[in-house]
Amino acid sequence: MTLRTVVLGAAAAIALNGAASAATSNGWYVSLEGGANWVGDWDHQVNTTTLQTASFDTGWAVLASVGYAFGNNWRAELEAGYRSNNLDTIITSGGSPLATTGDLSEASFMANVLYDIRLGDKLGLSLGVGAGADFAQLELLNQGSDEDWNFAYQGIAGLNYALGRQTTAFVNYRYFRAHDASFDYTSQGGDVLSGDDFQKHTVTLGLRYAFNSPQVVYDVPPSSSTQPPISEPAGPARQFIVFFGFNKYNLTSAALRVISEAVIAAKETGSATLVITGHTDTVGSPATNQRLSMRRSNAVKSEMVRQGISAAAINTGGKGESELLVQTTDNVKEPQNRRATIDVN
Repeated sequence: MTLRTVVLGAAAAIALNGAASAATSNGWYVSLEGGANWVGDWDHQVNTTTLQTASFDTGWAVLASVGYAFGNNWRAELEAGYRSNNLDTIITSGGSPLATTGDLSEASFMANVLYDIRLGDKLGLSLGVGAGADFAQLELLNQGSDEDWNFAYQGIAGLNYALGRQTTAFVNYRYFRAHDASFDYTSQGGDVLSGDDFQKHTVTLGLRYAFNSPQVVYDVPPSSSTQPPISEPAGPARQFIVFFGFNKYNLTSAALRVISEAVIAAKETGSATLVITGHTDTVGSPATNQRLSMRRSNAVKSEMVRQGISAAAINTGGKGESELLVQTTDNVKEPQNRRATIDVN
């Protein structure tokens, strides 16, 4: 696997998921994770002449991140990590070992960009890339210890599961590559090792905590069991509320049931006038949300006409994000604000 493969896979997934909802809300978060780390065989030269290969045992890794979720499926974060692997053996081209015991420890500091894709009510996929620096220390028996700073980059893929409104459990895989490692032991009477990139595969389990409590962890249309009850204002007027998915104006099965109830009420009361008003949450520009609110209003009207209400008896309008049912700041995905009201007069 190469970083190019990871990046192309991420791009394809993003293209296929289009308007998929993010797995995190707006704002800051922290995460902590730990697991196993594998280092690929390292081809290198000894004193620029002898070709050798170093292999490593399975090791461990711990990583911590602080990041910010932008509310549009994208996240950016800073990550610090530590990995440790024991040396299995370094074999010379002639077959005799240069060193048979040793340790490779690495501290990494990365800047990552990730995209979250909804897979279900609580399940999501994250894809990302990162770049930064890797500080490697290679300690070898009879050679001593030396360190080297190198440029590093990585591809990230993860599965996320929402445990609560602010806490997410996840499994991450990282393909990590540190560029052209080199170690100089001449001051300790040893050799100079210079070789290819360190290639690492890291699998971790972790927890992510969002400081801002999200309205929803994975953005899906509210089910009928979570919709607010139909409200009946004082007097003969009745109001019905239809809810929509994020950035959507198609009607869910729950929305169709509410519309059917409104149609029955209009027919029973012989209502002469029905008023449908569309609304949105605060994600997106005011102009975009105004258009979306009108599409929601017209979608409800079309269904009511299909169920037998005269189009002439229905007035439609859109309020965009100007009249929120739940007051939020800008760029917040709030399911109860994504609605259309039906007033039966």
